[in-house]
Amino acid sequence: MKLTTKLMSAAASVAMLTGATGAMADGHGLTVGYFLEWPMPFEYAKVNGTYDEALGAPVTWVSFDTGTAMSAAMASGDVDISVSQGVPPFVVAASAGQDLQILDVAVSYSDNDNCVVSSGLEIDKDSAGELAGKKVAVPLGTAAHYGFLSQMNHFGVDVASMSVVDMAPAEGAAALAQGDVDMACGWGGGLRRMLESGNVLLTGAEKEALGILVFDVTSAPAAYVAENAEMVAKFLKVTADANAMWADEANQAKMLPVIAKDAGMDEDATKSTLAGFSFPSIDEQLGEKWLGGGAQSFMKGVADVFVGAKSIDAALDSYSATVNTGPLEAASKM
Repeated sequence: MKLTTKLMSAAASVAMLTGATGAMADGHGLTVGYFLEWPMPFEYAKVNGTYDEALGAPVTWVSFDTGTAMSAAMASGDVDISVSQGVPPFVVAASAGQDLQILDVAVSYSDNDNCVVSSGLEIDKDSAGELAGKKVAVPLGTAAHYGFLSQMNHFGVDVASMSVVDMAPAEGAAALAQGDVDMACGWGGGLRRMLESGNVLLTGAEKEALGILVFDVTSAPAAYVAENAEMVAKFLKVTADANAMWADEANQAKMLPVIAKDAGMDEDATKSTLAGFSFPSIDEQLGEKWLGGGAQSFMKGVADVFVGAKSIDAALDSYSATVNTGPLEAASKM
């Protein structure tokens, strides 16, 4: 199934999510999508009501399993802003014509998104060619999907020879543990459970050396941003402040248990996951590496890989118009 078709079919199911009705329906507040088992500093502000206070309106939070579901929820109007949406699902939606905008770089990571091969196969980077014909669980249209395609391309494995099954990370981890698939790809808690059943082919550093970057963004429909520019800027400011607070190790002891509880994780797993995350400052995000040009070029590369894999019909000529730094620049002055 084409990812564009999958995206539209997902919209119907997302509309059924409990509590996903946007608070904007009555003219107050906003609804924000995020991931469980994906601990981030913003959750400290979320739990303490900092967003509500800064925005002067209530924020409704809705959890998702994949970035494609976030895109569908924004398309249907059930979610106004998505925090930590993977770049690949954003690219899939934008390439399909959905008018979304990237507002900031939510988190950069390499070791927290990967593919794991069943330990019983005893396959590593030196024998990756043996994956031809194997069955793999991949959450389609996500960062994990892009990483899977990129790694298989690097190792010269024909994806067409493989049986690729669309599964969210948690489902993929269970399938790998039960021996129903030979490899599974994912992130966060799902990836940690996958690692109990196998091994990665490439480390985060090895992936980065090959140009396989992994980062998430805060995204929103362009129309929503245009109509609520100040509110969006305030939202980004609270997020940036929470990131800066976490960057000071003196604050981590009090922030960790709050973040862990909100993420639905124990403190050790939360600490371990956060250790693999990087949260660029506003100034860094506005620089050339990220929203000053790097992200736009990277998105074009992701889109071209998906086109080559026949996962999407076509890529945009440029993804520059999908990045809106206005709200982040306004946040930097708050």
